[in-house]
Amino acid sequence: MLHKVPNDTETLGADVRALRKARGLTLVEMAEQLGRSVGWLSQVERDKSEPTISDLRAIAKALDVPMSMLFGQSSAPAHEQGYVVRAGARRPMGGSEEGLVEELLSPDLTDDFEMVHSTFAPHSAMQDPAERPTQEVGYVMSGRLELRIGAQLFSVGPGDSFRIRGEEYHWSNPYDEACVAIWVIAPPVY
Repeated sequence: MLHKVPNDTETLGADVRALRKARGLTLVEMAEQLGRSVGWLSQVERDKSEPTISDLRAIAKALDVPMSMLFGQSSAPAHEQGYVVRAGARRPMGGSEEGLVEELLSPDLTDDFEMVHSTFAPHSAMQDPAERPTQEVGYVMSGRLELRIGAQLFSVGPGDSFRIRGEEYHWSNPYDEACVAIWVIAPPVY
């Protein structure tokens, strides 16, 4: 079986480096904006360290780009682009530090909404609460998740769904099993 060797220009690190340089930012300047070390940012740019979803939000903000710029392009055949996303062609985002890996399920971000596949690692939690001007619905496929939406606390499990309407939210998975959820987010935020 042949494995495609990733082209250096198709990696997250290469994208971050190119965007940083295009904005005239040095490693030191951007690391300061992110509140991270130069070494960490250098490792991200060389694909030696994988940023968390919270890190990606901060990177996108520092570079003044939507997070979708950091998801990369699909490697789908031309006749499938815009229609089909194959399971093996989704680009995972996020690393083990935060415990959340997200994959874009939507073929692109041209619709009024997006679909995201999220895997929350056991004993993980969101670094910082988030709030975004969206309407979101999540559906838990497996595992359990603790959610704070506004001032309300919820525990959700397989088959449960939930909605967030522009409120501050925070998640944690204090359990021994990963939680897998599908999100529909409008408008697209990535």
